[in-house]
Amino acid sequence: MNILILAAGTRNTIVRYFKRTFDGIGSVVATDASTLGPAIYDADKYYIVPPITEPGYIDMILEICQKEQIRGVLSLIDPELSLLAKNKEKFEALGVTIIGSSYELCEMSLDKMQMYKWLVAHGYNCARSWMDKDKFYQAVEAGEVSYPVFVKPYRGSASIRISKVYDKETVDLLFAHEDDLMIQEHLNGMEIGADVYIDMLSGEVVSIFTKKKLKMRAGETDKAVSFKDPALFALIEKFVLEAGYRGQIDIDIFEINGTYYISEVNPRFGGGYPHAFESGVDHMKLILNNLQGKVNEKRIGEYEEGIYMMKYNEVKILKM
Repeated sequence: MNILILAAGTRNTIVRYFKRTFDGIGSVVATDASTLGPAIYDADKYYIVPPITEPGYIDMILEICQKEQIRGVLSLIDPELSLLAKNKEKFEALGVTIIGSSYELCEMSLDKMQMYKWLVAHGYNCARSWMDKDKFYQAVEAGEVSYPVFVKPYRGSASIRISKVYDKETVDLLFAHEDDLMIQEHLNGMEIGADVYIDMLSGEVVSIFTKKKLKMRAGETDKAVSFKDPALFALIEKFVLEAGYRGQIDIDIFEINGTYYISEVNPRFGGGYPHAFESGVDHMKLILNNLQGKVNEKRIGEYEEGIYMMKYNEVKILKM
């Protein structure tokens, strides 16, 4: 029962969790585009592969799956999620399960404007967004929105190229130099992260872990504390089932004056997932059960409140 983790990068902890859960049952194989991707050295075996944009990349991954008798595959970076989903049939032909959502959902999650339109159409609270800056200026003049706002690529991840903007002149400047930008309302409230697992066999939401983000760094949760709210659990379950996600997902949410706003979805393990695992929420076990043909029982919110997570730096030393 071997599993393949693509684009392992610096996610050493995720690799270790899989090794702990799969110990005695199967091997954990990892890939990266660089020998300096530290997480690959925590796997049972690793492969150095070309960037996902290289011709023949998927064929190389399929070869690894055959050679290593892989049963499940997942990626830890957003751009690769759609690529895997697009080639789902090729993996299934080898008996390999892609642990993730459909191509359409991966694309919608990556495209912030598309996600915004879906949320609005389905009646969810979310940050108002614009791709047309003139329509945004009209909204400002009408008093519908005010500065500061965020200007960001409508397709992007890891908080890359996001600017907090306080005036029209800066918006004009940014839009003059980039052509893939959107403007998003600043939600001034408590940011919340949700680690969610949707059973790959039943399609049911079987696990939800929520945390209040106390401090962020480089787009990832640096300090957080676990909490529970049945109303939030219900909102997450409704949203996830309505959208149709599968496997592991990470949701960013804001709470403002008692109202929850859905911000973004990453259909993969988020950077703050170790908080959930160390609190007893083992999604690696849920993945293993699904790969073994077992449907997971629903265990939403089975963890303690008030558990804090604090990230700190580690180093990997290696002589090549």
